[in-house]
Amino acid sequence: MPELPEMETYRNLLARIVVGQKILEVQVQREKTVNVPVDEFISKVQNSTITAVNRRAKHLLFHLDNGYTLLLHLMLDGWMFYGTEEEKPDRSTQVVLTFGTNSLYFIGLRLGYLHLLDEKQLQDRLSDYGPEPFDPRLDEERFHHLLKRRRAVLKPTLVDQKILAGIGNCYADEFCFHAGILPYRKTADLTEADTTRLLHAMRFILNDGMRHGGYMEFPLYAGDTLTGGYNDQCRVYDRGGEPCLQCGQPIVQEELASRKVFYCTHCQH
Repeated sequence: MPELPEMETYRNLLARIVVGQKILEVQVQREKTVNVPVDEFISKVQNSTITAVNRRAKHLLFHLDNGYTLLLHLMLDGWMFYGTEEEKPDRSTQVVLTFGTNSLYFIGLRLGYLHLLDEKQLQDRLSDYGPEPFDPRLDEERFHHLLKRRRAVLKPTLVDQKILAGIGNCYADEFCFHAGILPYRKTADLTEADTTRLLHAMRFILNDGMRHGGYMEFPLYAGDTLTGGYNDQCRVYDRGGEPCLQCGQPIVQEELASRKVFYCTHCQH
């Protein structure tokens, strides 16, 4: 599932491409992808202009000049492509926004969605999310108390969107490894030194993920060489049984709270 670096990569690229563009045509090819009747969705989105593209947690927010926002969640298999019909990958699309010769194709939204919300609906939908990892108010002391008060296992706590917004399986494993902390540690047992190290590791890894374009498999547009560049940077995630790049010991793959988890027992304690 795309996490903060993937959605930030999309946000940065799309902000340069679609902001200020008028949506000339809307196609909805899967009714369940949207939250209102298709005719209503089309009538409110078509002929509107995208004024900004923002991110909150794992969502993208396409703000329209008529006061509505398109709230996107890609879930497990979703992705996007911007370009012409001829350039578009041979995949089924659920929603298409056309700006002229180019369109933004929403692909693989089997579980994902693109919802049309007014301002109040948007605020209500996002109200339960925890702080963003780069929130300047999330200092070392607040982060320590945020984790300690849960009295739970570390990795499920890190990926709980009500505690921290935007973190998922991949990056949680990566910054636990970078901090040298096992993902199944109890949060109540973490020292201030542990949580400080984890906070700095989290921000370092997320910045690195964004710098390399996240791990999305498909480019956003023809000639996009940024998206997906983090695939080869992962130190532990999805590397079960392979040698640790630091010590050579095999990376452990297990399940923790119904999620895959990857770690090195030599480098993490």
